[in-house]
Amino acid sequence: MRHNPGMSLHAEAPVPTAGPASKGRVLVVDDDRLVLATVTHGLTQAGYAIIDADNGDEAILLARQHRPDLALLDIRMEGKSGFDVAATLRDAYRIPFIFLSAFSDPATLAQVQALGALAYLVKPLDVGQIVPAVDAAFVRLRAFPAGALPTTDAPAASAAVALPAATEAPAAAPPVSPLADPVALAVGVLMHRHSLTRDQAWDRLQRLALAQSHSPAAQAERLLAAVEELARSAL
Repeated sequence: MRHNPGMSLHAEAPVPTAGPASKGRVLVVDDDRLVLATVTHGLTQAGYAIIDADNGDEAILLARQHRPDLALLDIRMEGKSGFDVAATLRDAYRIPFIFLSAFSDPATLAQVQALGALAYLVKPLDVGQIVPAVDAAFVRLRAFPAGALPTTDAPAASAAVALPAATEAPAAAPPVSPLADPVALAVGVLMHRHSLTRDQAWDRLQRLALAQSHSPAAQAERLLAAVEELARSAL
């Protein structure tokens, strides 16, 4: 299947084209498939070509094959952690990265700084916070020669959470609900329940919407309402 500039892919798919219609190629890595679906959908809608992975080994394989411009990495994952992936991206491929994590303790922050992340975003987050951080990272990256990675003490350029000094308290993200995008959540539900890829789940949601004469957004709301009703009946 062909992939447009804003679509995600897995290891067997062709390289996404980061041409005039794309703002850049981003690797998104998170072992929570709902989070992965939400972030990838939001960045796709924002105009980025997305490569997604739900584990560290796959992330490194995809990075080697497709050489993304930037990576967004969850830290705590089974197998290779986000820190392991970041070290490989930095040392082997010179790919810059941003961390997404619910953990902001001093030890975690110290390791984030030591690895040289462009920014560190504290969950819970919504796409409205992540997209400006990615936009800002690309602004910073374009100011550096090809293959040169900006350091963490370069000035932050946007809503990305700038890395604090080791002696400062970590910056906390505002409490925004991560449930703001019903389409992304519905895609994640279909992925989880039917063991589908993101593209397959999106295709299924579109087919359901067409069969019921609804928009994908309206069908997503109906699907989520049904899931919530099932959850309540099980209590």
